[in-house]
Amino acid sequence: MNGNCMEACAWYLFHSGFAVKTREHFLVFDYYLDKPDVGQQSLAGGVINPEEIKDLNVVVFSSHRHSDHFNPVILDWAGSIKKIHYVLSYDIELRQKTDNVLPVHPGQQYDLGDINITALDSTDLGVAFLVKCDGLVLYHAGDLNWWHWKGEPEDENTLMGENYKKQIDLLKGTHVDIAFIPVDPRLEEFYLFGLDYFMKTVGAEMVFPMHFGKDFSVFKWLKEDSRAAEYANKAVEITHRGQNFNYSKG
Repeated sequence: MNGNCMEACAWYLFHSGFAVKTREHFLVFDYYLDKPDVGQQSLAGGVINPEEIKDLNVVVFSSHRHSDHFNPVILDWAGSIKKIHYVLSYDIELRQKTDNVLPVHPGQQYDLGDINITALDSTDLGVAFLVKCDGLVLYHAGDLNWWHWKGEPEDENTLMGENYKKQIDLLKGTHVDIAFIPVDPRLEEFYLFGLDYFMKTVGAEMVFPMHFGKDFSVFKWLKEDSRAAEYANKAVEITHRGQNFNYSKG
């Protein structure tokens, strides 16, 4: 496993998928694409190989059942990893529930002993996660976003904004170390609404744009967008799957 971790290492897996290694845990969020673009089946290729992390304390999060956020293959990892827990949104149905699966619901808090989890209500489906672990606070939005689409009725777009703000306002006063937030280029000029409100209302020391698929143009947009000027230096520029980032508290 590559990466010289400080407080945390993060790997970009694809779309909204990320892995984060903290002092005592290895966290996986919204993993779904289990084939590398190039190279081997490993973190360096943006793929989770359970053999690579079999000796770690692993916690796997899935924000909802959509196929670009949840892949049932994650459940097979339990055959290789001794210490593994799953934190799955309430809408993900499993054929067989086991003790290592925690279903979570919006507005609820959960304690895994050394990890505290708060679930927020998504503006799409499922939940977003606020995770406190090893002295760090991580936020993964799932599909909780300010989805403002061209062609949608204005009252629906307005309601979307109101619902998004209500959820993000619940985090006011929370110091977030690392955040993962949708910045979807399909929204065109409205792509920044969700990230902008989050950063100006809550903020994060390091923020990863996500939910852009293979369209990396959003990073050029961010650099040139005056609306993002006050926090652009905290936004990570992603260039490829498997890319590794270090986080150290200032």
